[in-house]
Amino acid sequence: MWLLRLLAVLTVIAVAGGVLAYVFTRDPRYLRFAWRLFRYSLIVALLLFAVLILERVAVIPV
Repeated sequence: MWLLRLLAVLTVIAVAGGVLAYVFTRDPRYLRFAWRLFRYSLIVALLLFAVLILERVAVIPV
């Protein structure tokens, strides 16, 4: 779980870095990079949450 938290923090830093690079250079490549990284990380997070929810539901109490 610590690995997922570390990846989440690194993703937030990368997205913020892309937005800041766009602000300073006005090059739209950085904004596209940040948006693409944000979208993919959001998709991965939602899939992970779905797996965790399914894991809770699938466990049959004894």
